[in-house]
Amino acid sequence: MTIEVRVPTLGESVTEATVATWFKKPGDAVAVDEMLCELETDKVTVEVPSPSAGTMDDIVAAEGETVGVDALLATIVEGDGAATAEAKPAASAGAAPTGNTTDVMVPTLGESVTEATVSTWFKAVGDSVAQDEMLCELETDKVSVEVPSPAAGVLAEITAPEGTTVDASAKLAVISGAADGAVEPAPRAAEAAPAPTSGGGDVEDAPSAKKAMAEAGISRDQVAGTGRDGRAMKDDVARAVAAAASAASASGPAATASAPRAPVPADDAAREERVKMTRLRQTIAKRLKDSQNTAAMLTTYNEVDMGEVMDLRNQYKDQFEKKHGVRLGFMSFFTKACCHALKEVPEVNAEIDGTEIVYKNFVHMGVAAGTPTGLVVPVIRDADSMSFAEIEKAIAEKGRRARDGKLSMAEMQGGTFTLSNGGVYGSLMSSPILNPPQSGILGMHKIQDRPMAINGEVVIRPMMYLALSYDHRIVDGKGAVTFLVRVKEALEDPRRLLMDL
Repeated sequence: MTIEVRVPTLGESVTEATVATWFKKPGDAVAVDEMLCELETDKVTVEVPSPSAGTMDDIVAAEGETVGVDALLATIVEGDGAATAEAKPAASAGAAPTGNTTDVMVPTLGESVTEATVSTWFKAVGDSVAQDEMLCELETDKVSVEVPSPAAGVLAEITAPEGTTVDASAKLAVISGAADGAVEPAPRAAEAAPAPTSGGGDVEDAPSAKKAMAEAGISRDQVAGTGRDGRAMKDDVARAVAAAASAASASGPAATASAPRAPVPADDAAREERVKMTRLRQTIAKRLKDSQNTAAMLTTYNEVDMGEVMDLRNQYKDQFEKKHGVRLGFMSFFTKACCHALKEVPEVNAEIDGTEIVYKNFVHMGVAAGTPTGLVVPVIRDADSMSFAEIEKAIAEKGRRARDGKLSMAEMQGGTFTLSNGGVYGSLMSSPILNPPQSGILGMHKIQDRPMAINGEVVIRPMMYLALSYDHRIVDGKGAVTFLVRVKEALEDPRRLLMDL
């Protein structure tokens, strides 16, 4: 019986995808739910599992083809179930010879996150581990996730080495035996398996690696495989191409198709350092560019005299910290002022969903924070109903978790408006980029003493430039300017916040 493999549902508003990689070829045995291929859409990567056990018959949509929802991808000749046993590998020989084994699986990564990259292993094969001891760290598009050991014992096998991209249900490692020493440790990785080789031999390289080698025009001998038994992976090909490009630059020839850069003098090339972008940095780059490509972004500017806020803060900061246990900063004033202005100009707190405008009757305030690994935006939920002290505590706690890389996915989702304080780095003026699908972001800048004309006299005042970037598709110029003026008025006379004026 022939079974059809079709494109699954790709998600709301997604109508087509590109076939990125086939993991099986005609004639291969497949097990039910075994991954056959990978599709790429403009939003996510989708894996296509086998609907039945059997033998791969025909691939209808080749790698690189664009297919619609429910399009035919391949056919499978249904077997009698033997394929299931053949397709799934036996228990790893790297596990300890006695005792129970426990699989270490990828933990929950968060809503809409389907894959992660193994960034660091803290343990090696053969090491003893305690329950809940950190084994490795995964890096997703947004956060780093630490993986604790589910049991005490010996790390018998690492199935996903550093640099491997894993899906949300993948196995990372195997823990064998018990912590009481009843089980002999497994051999160290250097002893248990031969070092990766650059030769193909009988090892089947990853289909994506074969495709990448063909596109780059390099041979298998130029690629050092780091996969199981020396299997070449796509990342291995990328490293080989980069190494070839560096060698070509160092020897002086012009750039080739595999290294489309201008020729680099040998002395300059020797001083360069090539570092792979982290997934977080790649995501930041993609989201910021997508924001520019999607929204009709415009920025309006104003300036605010921070004298009243600074005087009020200086007057009450000691009492505030003594009572609430947190310092009184400027962010709570700006948060309050923005929440006040958003009530009057609700479109700045709204978002576009298709042909509809979604107005939010609440304010989930995103507060952009710089971290050693990149920019993140934790969200202060229901900021419009919080006191100054509650806002300051929430910002301090989120900022600390952001710097430590401990933010969860949930803490960075659902924001309706964002504050970005470039002033802490000395920025005098900038145009912040929207954080989609939000329609507004307020840029704060450095407080600087400047001469101002007040009542016919020139006086020195502590001034700050404000910048509101907004999506002109939903926010008109009048609304944007009105919002910024209301923020300015509330900061220059904080009593207006108490009077709701």
